[in-house]
Amino acid sequence: METPNLDRLVKEGCHFTDCHITAPSCAPSRASLFTGYYPHTTGILQNADNWTRSWIEDLNESGYYCSNIGKMHTWPFETPCGFHERHIVENKDRFLEGGEYLDEWDKYLLRNGHKKQKRIEYRKRPDYKERLGAFTWDLPPDTHSDYYVGDRAVEWIENYSEDKSFFLEVGFPGPHPPYDPLPGHLAKYKDKNLPLQPVHQSDLENQPESYKGMRDHNANFDHDSVVHLLEPTEEQRLVQRQHYMANVTMIDDKVGEIISALEAKGQLDNTIIIFSSDHGDCLTDHGHSQKWTMYDTVTRVPLIVWAPGKVKANSRCEAQVQLMDVGPTILEYAGIENPKTFEAESFKSVLEGDDFNGREYVFAEQIRDKNYTEGHFQTMVRSKEWKLVHFLDEPYGQLFHLKEDPEEFENLWHSPEHQSIRDELLGVLRDWHIRSTIHTGPRTEDWR
Repeated sequence: METPNLDRLVKEGCHFTDCHITAPSCAPSRASLFTGYYPHTTGILQNADNWTRSWIEDLNESGYYCSNIGKMHTWPFETPCGFHERHIVENKDRFLEGGEYLDEWDKYLLRNGHKKQKRIEYRKRPDYKERLGAFTWDLPPDTHSDYYVGDRAVEWIENYSEDKSFFLEVGFPGPHPPYDPLPGHLAKYKDKNLPLQPVHQSDLENQPESYKGMRDHNANFDHDSVVHLLEPTEEQRLVQRQHYMANVTMIDDKVGEIISALEAKGQLDNTIIIFSSDHGDCLTDHGHSQKWTMYDTVTRVPLIVWAPGKVKANSRCEAQVQLMDVGPTILEYAGIENPKTFEAESFKSVLEGDDFNGREYVFAEQIRDKNYTEGHFQTMVRSKEWKLVHFLDEPYGQLFHLKEDPEEFENLWHSPEHQSIRDELLGVLRDWHIRSTIHTGPRTEDWR
């Protein structure tokens, strides 16, 4: 990866190596991040579930000026959610809104006379079904969604004149598919030796039936301009990964410009920068497209916290945390008392160099939706050594010994030698859900 600006944040800040989301899809993961509760508590279990509130309201009420530029994925899209202002940019490719919703990026393209690259246009290509969602962005660079969001964030920082502290959420749409870097950025990866995780037939055969069904579904429906292939060539897999990595490098460009804008404004030493993502992407690993599974390549996300003088430089946290733990950490730095019902936990202490054990277990949930079509509900519990994925009302599941099988190839669910650890983790899952319900109370309507 060519990410000099993110590398700088790692070297000068704290890098978390075991941060996990609470749901392998956009809106439930983001709702947890910005509320501090698990999806079953918020009631936001899939994209387009009603989500209108967040702890940003607490920042707002405490005197922070709160702004969103880019993707948040609230529903409705325009809900304030605690922000004073929102400059909304959503996914590059949309279907839940019937294709009629125009965000600020769409309007920018229209004002400048450009026809947006999107699924209906990509479908006209003769090689559409072979591309795995990998295309180049052939319009001017400033019209690309990630560049557009980054440029607006820089402008906002340059123009901000309020005499109060601010909270700025910058939501880059990428590297969410379609994978659409500028040709020049793609060229950086043309000759790189990029490793590809092998896809084993034994892995595919031993996957739960709902995952097998999802593979077939994604090969028949072009979600986010991606037509999945059940048996892609190594070249097709490599090309897709090159496009994805080039998208990340484009985001890194804008991260650097945002840092420079803060420095020029005299705010860099007074700002905490947090970089993360709402989920990962299989990129054909384990034979799957995009997200919706519970493999680490989907549930484990980057997390970097940078703040000279506040965060210990060049530090590395290998303890397990949940992405939603970012919320109470931000509130604690802002001097705001966290709600006692929060399921998220602050990790401020490790940022300051103190001992930190993190979470013994992390959890994630996914309900049936327009992509995960063959299962009712799946729930993951993960320790540092073991991972179990439970599928509601099904006789199968997944059990991986992460220390011996970090790439999650050997499913031990039916292994007689591992029944005790399976039962133990099922007990952890049960107790977690019961404890969550008792601890938080019926909060669903509050957050929806």
